[in-house]
Amino acid sequence: MRSLLLGVCRLILVTTGLLRFPDALLAASAEPIPGLASVLRSGPASDHRSADIIALYVPAGQPATPFLPAGPVSATWSGDLTVDLRGDYTFHAAFSGKLKLLINDAVVLDSEGRSPSWVDSQKVRLNKGANRIVAEYSGPQKGDSEVRVYWSGKEVPFNPIPTAALSHSTNPDIERSDRLRKGRDLFAELRCIRCHAGEGSMPELSADAPSFSGIGSRRQFGWMARWIAQPASLRTDSAMPDLFHGPDAVGQSEAIAAFLASLKTATPSAATVPAPNPEAVEAGRGLYEKLHCVACHVAPDSSEPAPGKIPQKGVRSKFAPGALAAFLRKPSEHYAWIRMPDFKLSALEATQLAAFLESVADQPSLAAPPADESILLKGKSLVSSSGCLNCHSLDLPNAFKAKPLADLKPESWTSGCLAETPSADSKAPRYALSAADRAALGAFGRSDRSSLNRHSAADFLARHSVSLHCRECHGKFEGFPAWDLLGGKLKPEWASRFITGSESRKPRPWLESRMPAFPTHGAWLAQGLATAHGLPPVAPADDAPDAELAKVGHQLVGSSGGFACISCHSVGEFGATQVFEAPGINLALSHERLQPDFFRRWLRNPVSIDPNSKMPAYFDEEGRSALSEVLGGDGPKTIRALWEYLRLGSKMPKPE
Repeated sequence: MRSLLLGVCRLILVTTGLLRFPDALLAASAEPIPGLASVLRSGPASDHRSADIIALYVPAGQPATPFLPAGPVSATWSGDLTVDLRGDYTFHAAFSGKLKLLINDAVVLDSEGRSPSWVDSQKVRLNKGANRIVAEYSGPQKGDSEVRVYWSGKEVPFNPIPTAALSHSTNPDIERSDRLRKGRDLFAELRCIRCHAGEGSMPELSADAPSFSGIGSRRQFGWMARWIAQPASLRTDSAMPDLFHGPDAVGQSEAIAAFLASLKTATPSAATVPAPNPEAVEAGRGLYEKLHCVACHVAPDSSEPAPGKIPQKGVRSKFAPGALAAFLRKPSEHYAWIRMPDFKLSALEATQLAAFLESVADQPSLAAPPADESILLKGKSLVSSSGCLNCHSLDLPNAFKAKPLADLKPESWTSGCLAETPSADSKAPRYALSAADRAALGAFGRSDRSSLNRHSAADFLARHSVSLHCRECHGKFEGFPAWDLLGGKLKPEWASRFITGSESRKPRPWLESRMPAFPTHGAWLAQGLATAHGLPPVAPADDAPDAELAKVGHQLVGSSGGFACISCHSVGEFGATQVFEAPGINLALSHERLQPDFFRRWLRNPVSIDPNSKMPAYFDEEGRSALSEVLGGDGPKTIRALWEYLRLGSKMPKPE
């Protein structure tokens, strides 16, 4: 169990660089890492990393990763492919450029490809246990670089090779690249560029912090004073540093908190906010469970620690009277890059959820903010001079100055903010950094830092799928598909609308849980999901549907001579005729949601993609249709006919 935990810890750190684990814990891990070792190259530059699958998509003119210049791309994936039983398998690849695939040192595929056409290997005998696998890819000199590798066998339907079947050992090159990547991620997370001005196109470099305008109506004075003095005491993974040190640190923190507390807008006072009734509290408790808030938070009635999760026991100390409900309704109103998602709560739902949270939170000891004018003026001056306004917005002059990024010499990255033992007279902010964090930031700082001027959606996804706790819901709760499936399943345009919260139609309206919205992150996450699975960040434009095949598809979804899909699935306004176990998604929404490749794989064998699926299989192991009288039982043509019908979308004729 311990070795498994260590392997998982290392994998998360390697993939994202955002979660921090004790150095000794990471050093103790020598377990194989899921996925493959990969190296991407552009010209003489290379970037080493762990990869979940053999897949890549790099749009023409863009870098494959932030650590490579734009240009022709090559890549190598290597490691072990483990199977439980000896057997014959076929490997399939869709790619543009050249691809060579080796299994146990034997070349099984060596070809030039032009996606979306698939190239198949010869049949390959895999031994029980580990088999060495190497994929060598060279992208075209012009155009997009694209590759994805699948497999199939007697017991394995045509699908991507799962991460769980792949493994590799770390190596010095991966560790070196991971350290550099982690340093870059921390540089953005800690908002270093807001003090040390420089250029960059990395999206997070423009990330804001909570606005100071009207903050006294949203936060309690005492909480702000403690947060400013020592943020890590309230939240261990805080990106906010300790600004003040020495004998007057508490006084300076309280002066800023007093000034901020004076910045009020018209909001209810504690005396005018009604006490929550028991019915509201119970309704809020139920909503808390339905929304799976514990995926990101330590519940306010729990004393169990949960690393990486935000505690809620102090919500009454933090939020001003009436402010929690307003925050829950629109979390990003004063902070665009906040990680708290928007659940589109109604006013009643927000009030009920706030009532529950406040009913079980710790009873605060609220101190009135100082009203002395000299203290407020001191706080105002400190806000202007201490660097607060580099991240937080307020209509005040910013008197804080720091060296531009370009002027920081290599030795600067072990002193100042990054000093392991700051001198007593140092005025530099102090961050809660581990030795590994400092080493990573130092490695990044001593590089040429050109990666700040490059961005890839797949890298954005790797960072924020962890920081936003995506895997804490997906694959764990009903209605949340496994995270590893999403990139190959969803078209990026629809995924972007769904993640940002602009898609009003819920695919599974019967489920009580709901997908939260991340308005600032959504578009990049959607594109990263696609490109990380070897698919374009913008779905290719469709030609006109094949009218004749669409007619056949119309017949196939019906009950008369078809698969009777309408038993479980609605089609537009036409409701499902009889749902046996679980409702199906409205077929009129399928074309705009699903990648065509995923639709084909799903129809062939739904359980191979989702073991819990209630969807039956209508095609045999050879891929032939159960309806032999339609299209001669030709499986691929039958699936295409269904797809052509779905492509009609809102114009789909009513099923029979």
